Amino acid sequence: MSLYRDEAIVLRTQKLGEADRIITMLTKDHGRIRGVAKGVRRTMSKFGARLEPGSHVDIQLHVGKTFDTITQVEALMNYGEALTQDYQRWTVASAILEAAERFSPNEQEPALQEFQLVVGGMKALAENRYEPLLILDAFLLRSLAVAGYAPSMTICSRCEKPGPHRYFSLVGGGSVCNDCRPSACATPAMETLQLMGALISSDWESATASEGKHRREASGLIAAYLQWHLERGLRSLPMVERV
Repeated sequence: MSLYRDEAIVLRTQKLGEADRIITMLTKDHGRIRGVAKGVRRTMSKFGARLEPGSHVDIQLHVGKTFDTITQVEALMNYGEALTQDYQRWTVASAILEAAERFSPNEQEPALQEFQLVVGGMKALAENRYEPLLILDAFLLRSLAVAGYAPSMTICSRCEKPGPHRYFSLVGGGSVCNDCRPSACATPAMETLQLMGALISSDWESATASEGKHRREASGLIAAYLQWHLERGLRSLPMVERV
């Protein structure tokens, strides 16, 4: 038998047959994988509760032809269980898990940085460390950066002229100067760009001191920038409670 073991966080599950599930996971060493958990929907399943979305697990799988088979699961932390009582934090977690799957499009392609971002984001949510929407926006910006799409906030993304600049272009890669700006640009407040810079650089002191109007503007820019580069939006993002 060809067995392997890895650390993983469950992104989503799908029903298979009468009692099985396909578990989509982002792993530390093997990237995104899908494994079959046999009999997991039966009430007497030995590890059904450990394989829910948001579960952080140590997992063993047997290599199969189409899907690998999950043979052993040890729970490390069930973030999903810790978040289900808070609608806003749960919807933020759902958006993080969906985004993680989108940012790891190729199965079994190592994605260690994305894995670390997901675990860090889920842990911060479970501990209620920061405002949930700030955690989500920080996760999305850093995932974009890992994927090579980091928006420019301090210099012109086209000519590299030092800023700050007034205009922000989804097509142009972030801040653009007056000479380089394309026809359609946003004109965010300087404080909004500073907030986005703080989120991507883990300056939580500055981020938590930001005003609500700048947080809302930043969230809108990040969602639009994300949709542009992923070519379609996240299904769970409109469900996130914004108060």
